Amino acid sequence: MLTEERHNIILELLREKGIVKLNELVEILNTSESTIRRDIIFLESINALKRIHGGATLTKRRLNEPSYSEKEIQNVSEKKIMARYAASLIEDGDSIYLDAGTSTYEIIQYIDKENIIVVTNGLKHINALVDKNINAYILGGKIKNTTKAVVGSDSLKSLQKFRFDKCFLGINGVHFEFGFTTPDSEEAILKENAIKHSREAFVLADESKFGEVSFVKVADIKSAVIITNNEIENYEEYNKKTKVKVVTGE
Repeated sequence: MLTEERHNIILELLREKGIVKLNELVEILNTSESTIRRDIIFLESINALKRIHGGATLTKRRLNEPSYSEKEIQNVSEKKIMARYAASLIEDGDSIYLDAGTSTYEIIQYIDKENIIVVTNGLKHINALVDKNINAYILGGKIKNTTKAVVGSDSLKSLQKFRFDKCFLGINGVHFEFGFTTPDSEEAILKENAIKHSREAFVLADESKFGEVSFVKVADIKSAVIITNNEIENYEEYNKKTKVKVVTGE
């Protein structure tokens, strides 16, 4: 049995049972205890599980999300580096979706193309777009105070009317096995639909987001190009499933 197949079976058993014993895995996978131990050590290193005495358990999914104000002062230079590159991908005449969030907000200052239209669910984004005289739409719906985002069923209905050339999303967790994740189900469904309604999708994620797993899955890794600011652990694993663009300030 291939290593990746064993990993998938171990993770599937954990999803079903929550905890699995080492001897149980040895029997199910018909392989040696030393091999299973190596598998568990590797899966723990990528935050896919947590080792316990005699077995393994699932890692706790992150439920809490920092406020917009808290995120605004985190990794500022990294966000600007990624945002500058993201803005360079925008072409004259593009229709763009800009997800709410501090990483995508930084893109606005670098936009220099003409005749573009931007749709966003970010309250903070609108003033910046208007100040740059960019044609903009904001989704209607419920205001989420902590992240300054418009969410809910009304915003989803509004978003589904549009078709985009490109969408740019922020994210809380990036994991090559569990995909893109975020703590909030209402924000997750907007991000998911933005990807579905875009010709090209890009996720901005600084190195701190890799290996993290939040509560709600947005999409598989293969659904979007990842823009990041530094070399990341397990780069080859991510790059097998999607394009990873590493940008620096140099």
